[in-house]
Order: sequence, then structure tokens, then C-alpha cells
Amino acid sequence: MPNGSLEKWLYSHNHYLDLIQRINIMTDVALALEYLHHQCPTPVVHCDLKPSNILIDEDMSAHVSDFGIAKLISEDESCSILTSAPGTIGYVAPEYGMAGKVSTSGDVYSYGILLLEVFSRKKPTDEMFVGGSSLRQWIGESFHVAIGNVVDENLLDSEVNIHAANVGTEEAARIKNRCLSSLLELGLSCSSETPKERPTMEDVVVRLKKIRSHRA
Repeated sequence: MPNGSLEKWLYSHNHYLDLIQRINIMTDVALALEYLHHQCPTPVVHCDLKPSNILIDEDMSAHVSDFGIAKLISEDESCSILTSAPGTIGYVAPEYGMAGKVSTSGDVYSYGILLLEVFSRKKPTDEMFVGGSSLRQWIGESFHVAIGNVVDENLLDSEVNIHAANVGTEEAARIKNRCLSSLLELGLSCSSETPKERPTMEDVVVRLKKIRSHRA
């Protein structure tokens, strides 16, 4: 892809994604997973969702890549049995290691971690998450107190708020913070420890479109 991977755009000093671009990219990824899970004749579980597997085209649209360990779920099954551990540390659903099964809800978990990473610009394998801490725990415990403590500072410091001309800078900042809070809440919901507590990707797409419409 002409613009490389999402990982490059998140962590290279020569690249920057604004808030709208990040929302659009994560909406593209959600739509791709919605198709794989709910519209394919046989549901497909990607099993390895992470920034390096999200490729960006010339229009800054995102595409899910690397289906090397993807699994098919037959109509009479809700999950597929694993012969080896799938995915990448930090993004793998906790039940994969315990139950040895993959399901569409496992992709939802990975998507939730990816969503939290995109807006915090913190990898789930960051050295700060040692001794039992995690990206999800850190954001869950912190963002309601002060969202600026967990959100990528580039979004707070450099963002040119598109609402500013219409509602003033203070109200624009409040709108932006509500948007970021909604995105982090969605990421936390998707990455719930219990599979049954996670939304489907159909639900995720609906919520993302609602967040984006309130932002535009």
C-alpha cells in the first residue's frame, strides 16, 4: 500500500494522524471485520489484528491485511479449535490461551485493544505495562479522571478543532473530549475480559458512525 501501515503512522516522527483520520481508519477496520464476521458465507476470524496488519492506501483508507492464520467458523460452530496459540502478544483475547478456541469475539477483543492504542499511542506491550498492569487497565482507571493523562498528546496539543469556528474554542474542546471519551469507552467495551460482554462488530460500526457524526 502506498502509505504503509498504521504502525508507521502511529509511531514514526515523520507522520501524523489527526482525530478524524484516526476515527475514519478505525471505522474502515470495523467495517472490514463486520464483513468477515457477519456477511461472509462462512464467518472468518482474522486472529492477528494489530497496527502492522492495517495498511493505508493513497486516500488514507485502511485495509486489513495478513490472513495467514485466519480461521473459518462453520455454520454449526460458534468457535474453531486451535492447534497452536494465534495472534500477537498484547492483542490476543485472554480466552484463546485458556480454552484453545477462536471466535469472532476474539477479533472484537483485538479490535478494542487496537482502538485504545490508536487514541493513546501506547502499545499494549509498552514497558510501562509490567507487573500485572495493562493498556486496558491503565486507560480504564485513568481516563474518567483526566482524559489528557491517557490520550495521545498530539491530539490534544496539535489538533485543529473543526468546531472552533462555529462554537468557540472552549466548547470545541469539550466536544473533542466527549468524542475521545466515547472512543475509549468503546475500546474498553470491546476488550472486556468476558467474551459475552463484548459487542459484535455490527454494534461497533453503529457506535463508531454515531461518534463520527457528532464529531463532523
